Amino acid sequence: MKTWLVAGLVASAIALGAFQALPRCTALDPETGKVGDTVAVKGENLNKNNISEVYLTDGSKDTKAAISEQTDTQIKFKVPEIKPGRYHLAMLTANGASMIEQPVVLTVE
Repeated sequence: MKTWLVAGLVASAIALGAFQALPRCTALDPETGKVGDTVAVKGENLNKNNISEVYLTDGSKDTKAAISEQTDTQIKFKVPEIKPGRYHLAMLTANGASMIEQPVVLTVE
């Protein structure tokens, strides 16, 4: 019975460790911009090991944004050619397995 307990605890620790690297965005600077402007995304676990691409999404169409700088706590990207409106930020994980929509919104003028 002790073997099962130890195995369960090890499996739980591995599973929790896997979730610690999920990217999380906390702010955009600025929150409003125009096509071609540079926007900084602030958060955690935003490095190249976790995030490969950034998109702006209106819920029906995802538009890729060009990343100009990337660290663990910040990504800078240029606002792509898109029509004015409100867009959520979505990030493609480095392994390409998941597109994670973030709770931050960019208003494009």
